[in-house]
Amino acid sequence: MKIAFIGLGNMGAPMAHNLLKAGHALTVFDLNTQAVGALVEAGATAAASPKEAAAGAETVITMLPAAAHVRHVLTAEDGVLAGIAKGVPIIDSSTIDPASAKALAALAAEHGNPFVDAPVSGGTGGAAAGTLTFMVGGSAAAFEQVRPVLSAMGKNLVHCGDTGAGQGAKICNNLVLGITMAGVAEAMSLGEALGIDPKVLGGIINTSTGRCWSSDTYNPFPGVIETAPSSRGYTGGFGTDLMLKDLGLAGDAAKSVRQPVYLGALAQQLYQTVSSKGDGKLDFSAVIKLYRKDGAA
Repeated sequence: MKIAFIGLGNMGAPMAHNLLKAGHALTVFDLNTQAVGALVEAGATAAASPKEAAAGAETVITMLPAAAHVRHVLTAEDGVLAGIAKGVPIIDSSTIDPASAKALAALAAEHGNPFVDAPVSGGTGGAAAGTLTFMVGGSAAAFEQVRPVLSAMGKNLVHCGDTGAGQGAKICNNLVLGITMAGVAEAMSLGEALGIDPKVLGGIINTSTGRCWSSDTYNPFPGVIETAPSSRGYTGGFGTDLMLKDLGLAGDAAKSVRQPVYLGALAQQLYQTVSSKGDGKLDFSAVIKLYRKDGAA
């Protein structure tokens, strides 16, 4: 299949690589020329604009930082909707608010294009391994239409409901993730202060009732999980500023339905503090620096 992929960040790039591995013909666009070059070396074709990428594509995928970026990529003069053929599905795997997803779906529908919001979970490791979970919002027909493409990038494809439902599910998931990471960081730091070997404590948590993804896969204490960002200076993972954005989306969504999110609000302040200290680009597990003495990492 001819696929256009727009947005080659820490998640988008490995997702695009998996599409190439699955035998799809890929045209890519990103403002980062190095990211584009790496995909071209792997067999993709570079486009000069989203419009050029979408021309002739049978599916268009966007993976961008925020709703404003998705809207611009779709609606700009040189955007996707200016180049895409009618009937071609658009998959947005960015994490944005449900209301924006619905608005973008309406714009796509006016142009004659199915649109699904399909945010992901599984981190950069899952993106590289092709084992992501896709939470998909849209019609049942649109979900079936995009399933073959999504299956090349993920193992768990879930139709969550109508447009916006995928984003709602992702926001709820990341609300849990942000809170649990702060909790694991707090516990690991307390254990360190009490003189407990971090690897011993990590092993206990991961075989006990405190076990969670933030402890057994992404533990924030350096050296406990060798493959976690914490063991490589908190680089190459899911940025603190992105987690901060997602917790903000959760807060906004909660306000829209008058639902309290007590722990989410506290977690948002923790990541805001990390960001204000200049560490917003570090992986969100760097929240542990707030707890360790002298901000050690």
